[in-house]
Amino acid sequence: MKNKVIMLALSALAATSYSCKKLDVPVESQFVASNFPKTLSDYNASVGAIYANLSSSYAIPYWRLQTLSTDEAILPARDGNWDDGGQYRQLHYHTWTPDHPSVLTIWQWAYGGITTCNRLLNITTSFGFSAAEQQARLAEIRAMRALYYFFLLDLYGNVPLITDYPVAASPATRSRAEVYKFVESELTSLTSKLPAKTSNSASNTQQYGRPTKGMAYALLAKLYLNSEVYTGTARYADVVRMADSVQANANYALDTRYRDIFLPNNGPQIRETILAVPYDQQIPGNQFTRFGFFLYVMQAYGFNVGLSIAMSTTPEFYARFNLPGDFRTKTWLAGPQYAPDGNGGFTNTPLYYPNTTNQVVINPVLTLVPPKPMDLGNTIASQSQGVRSIKFYPDPTIIQATRLNGNDVPLLRLADVLLMKAEAVLRGASATTVNGELQTPLVLVNKVRARAGAQLASSIALGDLLDERARELSWEAWRRNDLIRFGQFEVEYPLPNDVLKMDKSTFRRLYPVPTIELRLNSNLVQNTGY
Repeated sequence: MKNKVIMLALSALAATSYSCKKLDVPVESQFVASNFPKTLSDYNASVGAIYANLSSSYAIPYWRLQTLSTDEAILPARDGNWDDGGQYRQLHYHTWTPDHPSVLTIWQWAYGGITTCNRLLNITTSFGFSAAEQQARLAEIRAMRALYYFFLLDLYGNVPLITDYPVAASPATRSRAEVYKFVESELTSLTSKLPAKTSNSASNTQQYGRPTKGMAYALLAKLYLNSEVYTGTARYADVVRMADSVQANANYALDTRYRDIFLPNNGPQIRETILAVPYDQQIPGNQFTRFGFFLYVMQAYGFNVGLSIAMSTTPEFYARFNLPGDFRTKTWLAGPQYAPDGNGGFTNTPLYYPNTTNQVVINPVLTLVPPKPMDLGNTIASQSQGVRSIKFYPDPTIIQATRLNGNDVPLLRLADVLLMKAEAVLRGASATTVNGELQTPLVLVNKVRARAGAQLASSIALGDLLDERARELSWEAWRRNDLIRFGQFEVEYPLPNDVLKMDKSTFRRLYPVPTIELRLNSNLVQNTGY
């Protein structure tokens, strides 16, 4: 187990998922003022529940809502296998309903985290910390609550705003603009109270996976970048201001080697990580290899466990990886396959299908075989369709019991901040000077490209920026957010022999309130269109 998992290792209290109606459940099994332990280690264990909850669903059901609803990833059936009740094709074709399993899971996951934060805010004030330490503890919990509310704001829009514990009555729906104001107010008030990233490795290890000033600034930049979507009011100058605040801390820097950010041993040593969701093979949630690897190259990568291997990307998304020298292209398995070199790249040794002299070839094109919907069939040829991601590099120490990756998943990182800043300037904000350098969109994009070894751009337009975000941030759960902001969430990419059509209704830019929540709480209001 990696030493970097600070809060997760402390907690045996994985946060329970609560519906909004059941936020006042009995608390006999949870920490409250009357039974709260008196040691610092026990306090840390209780706070760890916030982070245990975060990791439990971030890299799969949350990721699915943000990614499988776009061109970035697709999980097709293969002769009926991996159909799972049609939940993945519903995301692909934008035909989900309020009963979709991920829609319900993520609503309850976010409110489970918020409930834990609210409960701990009550307890922390009576714990007996010094004034300074209490302020720091409260800031950490409030920042995590703001993060959960950002998830809800982005996915569902209009949601209850709950800040007390226990909840006295069934909470009512609040407008997206109100939730936006709450998240903004919380984060701006916390920037002076949260710790800053330092050059001290021990301090950074302690902070890893927890809120910092950089996290607050970067999340505010994300909030402001999408302000026109969330509230109807553009705030691009504020994006630049927040990006400058992140860059003012010289301890954030682009890592020299792109691959290192996503390896199984990634952690506090990654300089550009602003906030990560830590994982190891015992923590549920990170299953990229389990779902997205490729059957016929498993042995070459050292695997001896069963994997699902069904998830891939679309041909259109993969086509964006077209820059000469770009190492990010090597984060995909496509075309003729060669043995890995163990360092994120490949050797010149071909890989062959079992018991043949035929080299393994992965075909980017996904050709469906009707009448089963979004189904490729299950022959060797059809299994070889669909470019696979190895961005979160396969961990050969994966165990059969869990089939989980040990790679941490970055939630916010410096490269994203630089690209947000470039986009804000392209949309009308003024470029600023950092360390004597006027940071135009071209300068910022070329910083990101240069680190990846990609050919530098000679000019950059807004559409180019969307493609650059696709290359840099693939499978990091930002694609839906980006496409909505660029007005491209409803663009359809038909698959050969497809008999289904995408629902292009713009109301689907928000997910629905789950059916069960509406039944439990009559004060909730369903989003328009559902």
